[in-house]
Amino acid sequence: MRRPPLIDGLQYDRWSEKIFRQLREGGVDALHVTIAYHETFRELAANIAAWNHWFERYPDLIFQGFSADDVERAQESGRTAIFFGAQNPSIIEDEIGLVPVLHRLGLRFMQLSYNNQSLLATGCYEAEDAGLTRMGREVIAEMNRVGMVVDVSHSAERSTLEAIEHSTRPIAITHANPASWHPARRNKSERVLRALAESGGVLGFSAYPHHLKNGSACSLDEFCAMIAHTAELMGVERLALGTDLCQDQPDSVVEWMRSGRWTKRIDYGEGSAAAPGFPEMPAWFRDNRDFGNIAAGLRKVGMVEGEVAAILGGNWLRFFASSFGPASAL
Repeated sequence: MRRPPLIDGLQYDRWSEKIFRQLREGGVDALHVTIAYHETFRELAANIAAWNHWFERYPDLIFQGFSADDVERAQESGRTAIFFGAQNPSIIEDEIGLVPVLHRLGLRFMQLSYNNQSLLATGCYEAEDAGLTRMGREVIAEMNRVGMVVDVSHSAERSTLEAIEHSTRPIAITHANPASWHPARRNKSERVLRALAESGGVLGFSAYPHHLKNGSACSLDEFCAMIAHTAELMGVERLALGTDLCQDQPDSVVEWMRSGRWTKRIDYGEGSAAAPGFPEMPAWFRDNRDFGNIAAGLRKVGMVEGEVAAILGGNWLRFFASSFGPASAL
């Protein structure tokens, strides 16, 4: 029998042969990778070209994924399926017609906003949350039609709740944790988590230190106990991992993530002026070879093997199967 899949719902590493080999050492079957933050459509195309180069150079390690069937293909061939996503709708500029174009190029996730107000929705760092815009409602409908996942990881509360309500297909929070556990602006309220679960969506737990209680010092026991508590709120079938690993990235990249082109000064976002740059990852999750630590931690807090397997990949696989195709095929 094939082993349960291992799927990470979000990473933005400085990609290299070393990391691709670590993915294989860690047994990662599928990975949602960020290929855009503040890019335009043309800049996104250049990023896709870079990924095409990696697919050609390392065909024994990685390939581009388009459907849930590619996770099975990855397991059979001993490779990792790479699924594209964007953390900001800047890539569609103000043209809804680019949604199906990007889907054909392999984009399977798109966030409605990245911290700031976008043309679609409000980000979690804005003082006022106006909810979905007129364009936001239209773009969600188009994403639903073609099979592109609505991601609200960085969206503000009202915008997130309206997206859950407006979308005709379940949506995702690919990388965040409960705000009741750690009150980071990016983490989500119990109201949001309940609405997400009731609508059939999925939450990917983040291992990024700014999303963790005690930051880099957060223990594995604390992290896994938080997951177990969230399972009581949402149900195990709605939980997954979205580690938000940013391995080997220089600090200039986190400045790009936070500041983009919208400000002339460095915006430290969830960090602080005293500690700019990327925080140190917790000791139990340094790279893609460490998923076994999380699996062991989940068992330690009382989860049975089927629950562990669901959180480590089974729930994402089911979500992929129902989300990546056109609505007419359902």
